[in-house]
Amino acid sequence: MGTALVTGATSGLGEEFCWQLAAARHDLVVVARTKDRLEELATRLRQIAGVGVEVLPADLSDATDVARVAQRLSGPASPGGLPPAGGPAPIGLLVNNAGFGLGRPFLADDLASEQKALDVMVRAVMVLSHAAARSMVARGRGAVLNVGSVAADTGMGTYSAHKAWVRTFTEGLSEELRGSGVTATVVSPGLTHTHFHEAAGLDVSATPGWAWATPEQVVSAALDAVRHGRTLVTPTPLYKVTTAVTRLAPRCVVRAVVRRLPHT
Repeated sequence: MGTALVTGATSGLGEEFCWQLAAARHDLVVVARTKDRLEELATRLRQIAGVGVEVLPADLSDATDVARVAQRLSGPASPGGLPPAGGPAPIGLLVNNAGFGLGRPFLADDLASEQKALDVMVRAVMVLSHAAARSMVARGRGAVLNVGSVAADTGMGTYSAHKAWVRTFTEGLSEELRGSGVTATVVSPGLTHTHFHEAAGLDVSATPGWAWATPEQVVSAALDAVRHGRTLVTPTPLYKVTTAVTRLAPRCVVRAVVRRLPHT
């Protein structure tokens, strides 16, 4: 997969993606909003894992910043699809990980916050996937990995709607890429021990320990799926079963359950 570009790289699943990819000897381009945190992560990755790390600060709710990241994914290329000598390494794996929970029902939330979430978790995923996949197809190899969620099946507010879009988009992209040497994968984790819920202001303290996955489990399953060219992956047996039940249950039952849960 060569060099990997990871969005939302400075915390949670994004940081774990960086460490596991670095352990597998992939150079990295790390993307997040805060330059200082990116530089700190890059220094640790270089010193501990010994890989090359390029820092690319960007706010993916900003169209100009998204365009800069898309340009890095596209890169200058010769007619044969190869980068010019001495140019930046082409991206072999795009990890669209950036995202956040809103923690409020749609009508109770500020519309600007809703639009920002849409920009980060839908528009940026589309723009970056387009840039990356076109460049990868020209070279005949590469992979796009999008981070979805088991919430995609729940109808639990706009977050689940965004993740439903991500899953459907990735499935369509995967079929479009068939035979090109490029793959598309979506990983759909359930509850995972990151700062996601805390940042969204959600109290999940009553959730039993057995319901949680670790970032290591989620990232390992996602990267294994990419390496085997699989389109859909749901980490951990619990959420494989949960997803199957959610998809088979009548939607009125799913909605009745969701009404009792906090919106993400």
